[in-house]
Amino acid sequence: MLKGSIVPLVTPFKNGALDEEALRGLVRRQVQSGSHAVSVGGSTGEPMSLSLEERKRLIQIAVEEAGKTPVLAGTGTGNLQDTLELTRFAQEAGAWGALVVVPPAVRPNQEGIYRYFALLAEGVPGFPLVLYNIPGRTGVEIRPETAWRLRRDYPQVVGLKHSSPDLEYVSRLISLVDEGFAVYCGLEALTFPMMALGAVGTIAATANWLPREVAELTELALTGRFLEARRLHYHLLPANEAVFWDTNPIPLKTVLSWMGLIQKEWRPPLGPTTPEVEARLRAMAERYGLLEGA
Repeated sequence: MLKGSIVPLVTPFKNGALDEEALRGLVRRQVQSGSHAVSVGGSTGEPMSLSLEERKRLIQIAVEEAGKTPVLAGTGTGNLQDTLELTRFAQEAGAWGALVVVPPAVRPNQEGIYRYFALLAEGVPGFPLVLYNIPGRTGVEIRPETAWRLRRDYPQVVGLKHSSPDLEYVSRLISLVDEGFAVYCGLEALTFPMMALGAVGTIAATANWLPREVAELTELALTGRFLEARRLHYHLLPANEAVFWDTNPIPLKTVLSWMGLIQKEWRPPLGPTTPEVEARLRAMAERYGLLEGA
């Protein structure tokens, strides 16, 4: 089971193209900072603006640079055949597993969600799959009963990333599934609360900025040191909130560019934030010492 801080990396661009050198640097920084795994191609990585070949290259580079650190590859798309192709590539490239979102904008019912992931599991047998529940972006929730049904019928469905403030959902899900099924927090500020309920890790974008601190928080929670974890939770709260002062990953990329790690680039329809938000981000970055030496 994959536990701890699984960092959802931004996708760096340079002159409109994938910046492979910057991506390698981002992966190495996470490994050196003690992150427990890295993830590419998730919602923080602007996957809908990438071609399939670019997404494959993301996975390939991440696996090459991560070494023994596991890579959770985001392979969900709006098309089942494309998702199958990406997931098979991730398996062949040496990724630990795949993080797969419900196709956005489709709003399938629960039977449709079950059949979609069942076909994926049958098409890439034996490869670990983590369901991605993010109703704010997809418009539909993977109900706990549907997740458990998939786990029961396809043991390679090993976990679920929950990106919603609904903590009751976490309790209901954990009460249904077996101990081998992992729940991961997908909302930065709720890492500590979800792990207190039984989640085994977080896929938190804040770790793009503060990898050591997020990794430490998960380690404290996993070892039951909840008072120390709670202190770190409140220390990280302003940074967690800053991720969403504009659409993710705009704030992340803004600060990472100031840190000299990437270019300040997005793909349309994303673009720069307002001067007011930039001023708030700069104050936040200075508070955490992110701009020292930049």
